[in-house]
Order: sequence, then structure tokens, then C-alpha cells
Amino acid sequence: MERLKRRGALTLGIALVAVLAGLAQTAQAAHGPTHGPKSPPQWTPPGLLDKAKGNPHQTFRVIIRGTRGVSSNGVASAFNGSSHGHIGHAFRSINGIAATLNGAELTALSHNPNILSIVPDAPVATVGIEESTLWRAATGADTVPSLTVGGNLPAIAIVDSGIDASKTQDFGSRIVANVNLNSDNPSATGDDEGHGTMVAGIAAGAGLYPGVVPTAPIVAIRTADATGASHMSDVIAACDWILQNQATYNIRVANFSLVSEAQTSFTNDPLDAAVEQLWNHGIVVVAASGNFGVPGGVLMAHAPGNDPFVITVGALDTNGTASTADDFAAPWSAYGHTGDGFQKPEISAPGRWIAAPIPVASTLATTAPDRVVSPGYMWMSGTSLAAPMVAGAADAILALHPDWTPGQVKGALMISSDALPGISDWAGGVGELDASNALQLDSAPDADAGLEQFVSSDGSFNGAAWTQAVQSQTDWSATDWSATDWSATDWSATDWSATDWSATDWSATDWSATDWSATDWSATAWLP
Repeated sequence: MERLKRRGALTLGIALVAVLAGLAQTAQAAHGPTHGPKSPPQWTPPGLLDKAKGNPHQTFRVIIRGTRGVSSNGVASAFNGSSHGHIGHAFRSINGIAATLNGAELTALSHNPNILSIVPDAPVATVGIEESTLWRAATGADTVPSLTVGGNLPAIAIVDSGIDASKTQDFGSRIVANVNLNSDNPSATGDDEGHGTMVAGIAAGAGLYPGVVPTAPIVAIRTADATGASHMSDVIAACDWILQNQATYNIRVANFSLVSEAQTSFTNDPLDAAVEQLWNHGIVVVAASGNFGVPGGVLMAHAPGNDPFVITVGALDTNGTASTADDFAAPWSAYGHTGDGFQKPEISAPGRWIAAPIPVASTLATTAPDRVVSPGYMWMSGTSLAAPMVAGAADAILALHPDWTPGQVKGALMISSDALPGISDWAGGVGELDASNALQLDSAPDADAGLEQFVSSDGSFNGAAWTQAVQSQTDWSATDWSATDWSATDWSATDWSATDWSATDWSATDWSATDWSATDWSATAWLP
């Protein structure tokens, strides 16, 4: 069974779902755009389909989405005809289900015109962690508590490996909900790995190494086990839970320090669809860019950080000073184009040698005892730890401006960021997080103004309509979907062409089981 593991952010695994022969709606084939991604009505990774054809009796764990207008219940009802499979989650945030079926059924399902996509329930992994306390001054986080006095801080949902609620010095009684959605370990409690506790501490801890908003309510949603492995279906289930409980806990920010292993288009990825539902229901989604960067950039096609709505965060090295003038992008921090032509990340924050709270008996603390800086605290590096700094800043903005949309919060963070003169390309996004600057804004541009015209009344994104709009343009830029150009040279995606969206980018090797090996998440992959 494929599992999701941390790869620098969180790696997403995709599960295989059952036959939907009885669906009523017929999907319409979308023509590939000249300057954008193809969006076929049925989308199955070639490696998965080849494996299913060659192994008709093997069981596959997948996520299946129906076409527009088909509910999750409709998908589930149609699945009842399967003789070998069974249904896992029937999702709320997307019109789809998680299920298992054999190779023969999967092959048959791939020809059903009523199916939007079938993807593996692949492994999702958290990103690694670096830099002690200097990051607070570098990002303006040290002034956030004084600037938000009188504001009503909403709750931050941490979708990760859980949070150790016994660390009252760090979290007190502010963990207002603590749920476990890890389908492999449904009775587990706390945080066996330690990653989620560290992420929560950076966003909202109040102990020896305080976070950005040390008085904010926290919602702990566990999807990962002691090794940092999650299933994509569990992460989507976390989105379901957040939507269902948004009003109860006043959840306005959700942090995903995770990255999918698979390369996909945001128009057909089920996890992207799920986080878009959060975004379009007023919840700011923050995602780590991943720790698989190389000089010159990479293809940023891993959900959820590939989604143009969410705030994707890269990692910086502060170079030992609070000034941004000498900061540089961590060499492993991923950046570049998505397959759909959007530049990622949008913004960056320190991500090297970050100290944060950790359960003393957790996997991270016991495997790397040399990184423990004090009992119950350790340092690590990665975009996983840069993301919650932005999540905390977003929460502070919403305390002062509760009526702002996620697009406005994103716009405020981007337009108030500090320039990075030492970075010549897009490795740091538009700049480095400056929470203090962002909190002094009286208004903010909507960073996703152009994209919002393709959002339906139910909060779902009409990928086919967006694809058609891209196809109609002779050339297009990411600025077409934003309220402002930010920087004409940095934010532009005019150097992206349809050749970037070739079939070779989505080859069977991208979906190989070897890509989802636990060895990818071993201690040797931890960052300096």
C-alpha cells in the first residue's frame, strides 16, 4: 500500500478507487491549450494505468473523482457494483472517494467518461526543519504580539503528525481540538514523530522558543504516523474535517507542511481541489514548497504547493543577521514553475537551524539527539518550518482584519515582504516575510482576483473553464490572475510555454513505487 511521507514538505500518496459505471453525468473532453495544461475528463497517471493493466488481480488504493455535478455519494453509490473493492472515505471537500479495487477494475474505470480522475493514494511526507531564534527578528514576528493587542486571533489548523498537548509550557490550554485521521493508526494519540509539534510551536508556541502568535488557538489534525507518512486520502479527510468544524473553532488558517510525491496539474489533483475548498470558504491555506530544490529551479508540480490559490513558502538562510540584505535561499528550497505556468513560491521565510518544541520521546528527538538544544526542544531545517511562520502572520492579519479574504491576506503578505537583493531569480518568491509591515496595512490587493471568476458557488474551481481561458490567449502570464503585477520581472510567467507541459513530465517513472520508498524519508535526508 502506497503511503505519503515527508519529502521536504509533505509527500502525497494517491489511492485507487472503484468502478463508477452508473454515474449520470457525462464528462466533456477538454482540448489542450496552446499555452496551458491539458485537462482531460479522465486522468490517470500512465505509470498507474500500466501497472493496473499488467496486474489485473493486484489490489490498488486510489482516490477517484467524478465529473462536475456528481456528488461523493453518487460516486460511492456507483462503486457498490465492484466485486473486489471497498470504499474508504467519501469526501466533503471534493466530489470523490478513496477506495480499493483490483487492476482489472481500475483499467475498466479509466475508460468511464463520467470519471474526472483516478490517482494513487500515494505517500505524503512532512518537510524537514534550522536557525534557533534569529528568525523572529528577521521576519518581524517579535513585534506581532504588541501589534495584535485587542484583536481576536482565530484558530490555526495544523495538518501534520499531531501535536503533543502535554507540552503546556508551549501550548497551555490553547489546543482547542485534537483529532487523529491517520487511517493506519486510528487509535494513536499525541505526536509520535514530533514534526507537527515543531510546526505548531513555530506558528503559535509560547515556551522557551516562542512562535509568531503565542496566544492563538490551535487545532491539531493528525494524518501522519511516527515516520511522517500519511495517505493523501487522510489529508483530504483533514480538509473535510476543517470545513465541517470551521465555524465551531473559528478556523481561518490551515498549515500544510507537506508535499505530494506525484507531479500533477492543479486542475485535476484531488488534494488541490480540497485545499481550494478551504480557501474559497475563507480559510487561508499555507503550504511548504518542498526540500527538493536545485540551482535553476525545478518543476513545482507537487500538491498542495502547486496550487495558484494557496500561499506557498520557500526557505531562506538569514546568514546570521536580522537584515534581509544578506539572506539567501536555502540550496534545497524548491522553486520554479508549476506545470500550469505559475511561479512558486510566492514568499519565503527563514528555514535553517530553527529551534522549536518537540516531544522528548518522539522519532525526531530520539533519532537525532545531537540536535536537541534543551530538554523538549530541538533544531531542524526545511521549508516545513518556514511555512508556519507565514501561517502565524496570516492569523495575526485576520485578527486585525477579520473581513479580509484569503486572497487579500495573501496580497498583504506579498506586498509587504522585504526585498531580497542577494537572490537574482525566483528562489525567494516576491520577498521575505515581514509580519510587522503586513500588520500595518489598512488595505490589501486580492492576489487571486483573476482566478476567482472560475470559482463556482459551491467553492469548487472550474478547471475546464480556466483551461479554455488560457487556451484563448496567445500568451499568458501569472499576472493575469492577480490584482497587481507585484514585480513585472519576478511575477511574470511569460517564459513558460506549452513545451513545459509535455507528456515526458508526467512519465511513468514519476509514479513509480520506488519514488514512494521509505528510504526517501530516512534520517539521511534530514537537512543541515
